[in-house]
Amino acid sequence: MNSDINRSWQMTGFGLPRLQPAEGRIPEPGPHELLVRIKAISLNYKDRMIVDGVLIPDLAFPFVPTSDAVGEVVAAGRGVSHFQVGQRVLGQVIADWPDGDAPPVLHKRSLGSSVPGTLSDYMLFQEDAAVLAPPSLDDAEASTLPIAALTAWFAMAEATKPVPGQTILIQGTGGVSLFGLQFAAAFGLRAIVTSSSDGKLERAKKLGAWQVINYRSRPAWDEAARELTDGAGANHILEMVGGDNARRSLQALAADGRLSVIGLLGSMELNFPIVPFLRNRITVQGISVGHRRAFERMNQAIETLKIKPVVDKVFGFDEVPQAFEHLEKGPFGKVVISTS
Repeated sequence: MNSDINRSWQMTGFGLPRLQPAEGRIPEPGPHELLVRIKAISLNYKDRMIVDGVLIPDLAFPFVPTSDAVGEVVAAGRGVSHFQVGQRVLGQVIADWPDGDAPPVLHKRSLGSSVPGTLSDYMLFQEDAAVLAPPSLDDAEASTLPIAALTAWFAMAEATKPVPGQTILIQGTGGVSLFGLQFAAAFGLRAIVTSSSDGKLERAKKLGAWQVINYRSRPAWDEAARELTDGAGANHILEMVGGDNARRSLQALAADGRLSVIGLLGSMELNFPIVPFLRNRITVQGISVGHRRAFERMNQAIETLKIKPVVDKVFGFDEVPQAFEHLEKGPFGKVVISTS
């Protein structure tokens, strides 16, 4: 290391203008910690909600936001046995969820939420909250995996098991949605993708979408989904919006269907009628990323299936505000910040 200065971006209050560059000292790893030189950070919508004060209104300042990053191990504590200097690693977002059932308080140790995040040159990862990055992916691609990819994977391959030939409806073309589409194609599922942009829907087709629906020209997209499935409905829906959108999701589901609640782009609540929910025996499950073992399984699958994350745009480390502004525009895939 040529310098002991650690650049970061810190929130000094709520709102993007109060996200400011800062400098500090490079931390020293404890016995079971890895010192990681961050190479790339990817943004999630929840990062913007935290910056704006919507998600964690009692956040203490100053605070380093963002959850997703890939980096190189540059030093390790004396008790570290599973990683070596020079390896590329990803941080497990929910750091105290190694496998099995989630901890009682799910976000007690969550990167970029309850503990400082990844928007810096160097940071410490606990050895038991890190995984190796897939070697086939470059830094920008690998940085997109901790939340977006793992959320889609957990909804589709851990919380349930994919059945080839079944239909999954995926809302939007953001990071989670496009990973969901890529996994669906790999699993042999028929993916219906919704968007308000014909251009994005054409790109979704190239990634393996079976059918697409423009919900701006077809507001009753639930009816369109039933038409595409000969009246049966989708077996699984990735709910990204919340609010009244969940009503249409419920109406688009097949009997014994599953609604994976992932996003809250439209509302902090779900609104849907109870009768069809009961009559059709619908399973509704909230998805909050996933555990480390699922992360490792997913990374192995990404290598085997040769999946390449979709990166919309890469910004420099001095362009963090612009990256957050670009996130608000609804990118096709992930927005990444490079520290180099």
